Amino acid sequence: MDPSINDIDRDRWLHDVFPEWGTWLNEEIEEENVPEDKLAMWWLGCTGIWLKTPGNANLAFDFWAGRGRSTKEQPPFEEREDFQISRMTGGRDLPPNLRAIPMVIDPFAIKEIDAVVSTHIHDDHIDPYVASAVCGNTDAPFIGPQLCVDKWEDWGVPEDRTRVVEPGDTFSIKDVEVKALKSFDRTALITKPPSGDLRGEMPPDMDERAVNYLIETPGGTVYHSGDSHFSNHYFKHGKDYDIDVAFTSYGKNPPGSTDKMTACDCLRAAQNLDTEVLIPYHYDLWSNQVVDPREMEMLHDFNSHRLDFSLFIWRVGGKFIYPDHKDKSRYEYPQGGEDSFTDEPNLPYPSFL
Repeated sequence: MDPSINDIDRDRWLHDVFPEWGTWLNEEIEEENVPEDKLAMWWLGCTGIWLKTPGNANLAFDFWAGRGRSTKEQPPFEEREDFQISRMTGGRDLPPNLRAIPMVIDPFAIKEIDAVVSTHIHDDHIDPYVASAVCGNTDAPFIGPQLCVDKWEDWGVPEDRTRVVEPGDTFSIKDVEVKALKSFDRTALITKPPSGDLRGEMPPDMDERAVNYLIETPGGTVYHSGDSHFSNHYFKHGKDYDIDVAFTSYGKNPPGSTDKMTACDCLRAAQNLDTEVLIPYHYDLWSNQVVDPREMEMLHDFNSHRLDFSLFIWRVGGKFIYPDHKDKSRYEYPQGGEDSFTDEPNLPYPSFL
């Protein structure tokens, strides 16, 4: 029964409507039994990936539950002059990065998770709401480069639940082994700290603020690139490791800014990584960077004579099973209806519909 308008206020509206998917995805992940030699993944939005294995390992990479701009008001420039996009472009206005996707998972309804893993320090890849929920409900550790660990501990995550990784480090959880690799996220290099003028200064150490991950599971090996830009070094990672599924950050770059890889660069990265499947992400999130993935599909088709990997276009909240879905081109949300005509339709006469 719908509530009376006398019982509805803003808090009731937020509680009833947000997150938009409620606990649907939480329940789907909990119920998933991953067969031997397979791997299940769900897209949480941005570069957030939930990964589940036959050994019931549950790892969340770049799990973010926040939002972007919430008002058109611009804070004083002195408060935002060290923002990485302002440093990159010399622009004074904050970009109109509104969240363009629903929240598909409830972090406070998580019952089982084995690790929260972050690639880098940007606010859409590491999250205080997730940290609060996971700390309160589970014993899972928080794993990432030094500046990510600094953030978690500043928020109140106990030191004994954090772990710093840098390129070359590995950690194992149940039947998963994760190796931290070099990141190519040049935007992370101009992200504070330090504050102040960077002109003429040597860039800070990438390894303490961003890493990529190689995730080896019984069902396949995944390459999580965080927000890395294109780099020739992808070829070395492809040469050193057997990669089944690679994720690359894709998006439309506003004038004067290079923050995301283009469709061409994503395809080049996948070719260098020698992956079997390329899945672009991040293009879904910010309203000012949303791009039509058909652009990448057309380029992939145009170059199909020399590209030997498949391209999969996902949808947020969708499930990807490797290797079952490796040759699919697009994700479609389930329609239901499989139980139609279990009972006789309740219609005035059979040809009504």
